[in-house]
Amino acid sequence: MARRADVVVIGGGQSGLAAGYHLRRLGLDFMMLDAQSEAGGAWRHVWDSLHLFSPAAYSSLPGRLMPPQPGRTYPEAQHVVDYLADYEKRYDLPVQHGVHVRAVHRDGQFLRVQTDSGEWRARAVVSATGTWSRPFIPAVPGRAAFHGTQLHTVEYRRPQEFAGRRVIVVGGGNSGAQIAADLAYGTDLTWVTLREPRFLPDDIDGRALFDAATARRRALDEGRADTGGVASLGDIVAVPPVRGARDAGRLKASPMFDRLTPAGVAWADGLTAEADAIIWCTGFRPALSHLAPLGLRGPRGHIPTAGTRALAEPRLHLLGYGDWTGPASATLIGVGRPAREAARDIAALLSTDR
Repeated sequence: MARRADVVVIGGGQSGLAAGYHLRRLGLDFMMLDAQSEAGGAWRHVWDSLHLFSPAAYSSLPGRLMPPQPGRTYPEAQHVVDYLADYEKRYDLPVQHGVHVRAVHRDGQFLRVQTDSGEWRARAVVSATGTWSRPFIPAVPGRAAFHGTQLHTVEYRRPQEFAGRRVIVVGGGNSGAQIAADLAYGTDLTWVTLREPRFLPDDIDGRALFDAATARRRALDEGRADTGGVASLGDIVAVPPVRGARDAGRLKASPMFDRLTPAGVAWADGLTAEADAIIWCTGFRPALSHLAPLGLRGPRGHIPTAGTRALAEPRLHLLGYGDWTGPASATLIGVGRPAREAARDIAALLSTDR
């Protein structure tokens, strides 16, 4: 027999926790289902050297500032994990860990949430599953022919695993630049990007990025010209390790190759490079397969929304997938505002249904 809650939040990472905080403040009956066995979301699985782009105070969820990490301006990933675990406990958020949501179905006046440990019936659902579980690798010719190791950002951990090897890092975003910087000193590194890398000014960190994303959303909402948001500033935040490798001349990018070969990669002009490993830092796609039964997917795999609310299913809110679900909503500091708006919208919906 299905269990009941007014609201089910799918995902217990930073976006789900922000939603839970605001649902708790509004006194709503809700349950949170998280596939991870412990608190911390995707932050539990990132590479060892990853740091935040911003100081702790500017990387906080609603209601509680992230405490600074002693000796570090930009906290490490484990510090974020500890903060998220503390946040979950501090606000007594009802998270059930180790629960995998398989599908969400319409069921009359309810949404039925099917999991590997039973079903829930809810009057509203917040999907906050993020993107980490859906790594994207482009369909480059010859991928199956390459004899070396291929892995994605999600599988990379530390440079020592590649010491002395020929490594090609593919991707001109933050992940590509940071992993390339990680590998710049102990490997034979080739960094490949689709276009010339665009480093943000050295004094710009996550605070400025959040402000730029917010200003863009405000301009669009008011019918003014698109400011370009974060993309207008550049693609790569020059965090200290990236800045150091760049200034040492170790982050020189090559253009994107045309195909893989058994021994490495090849460009259209005949140039080749041998490799023992290729690391694809080529991004992610929204993890939305559990919503497939609702038939909501639109262009580019996104679900059309008004704010966080799905246009074709007002009982569903999507949180933390990127700017299309709120300015900078995939960041710690940015998810608070759309989470608050989603909770308020859900409270209004539930009040009219009683």
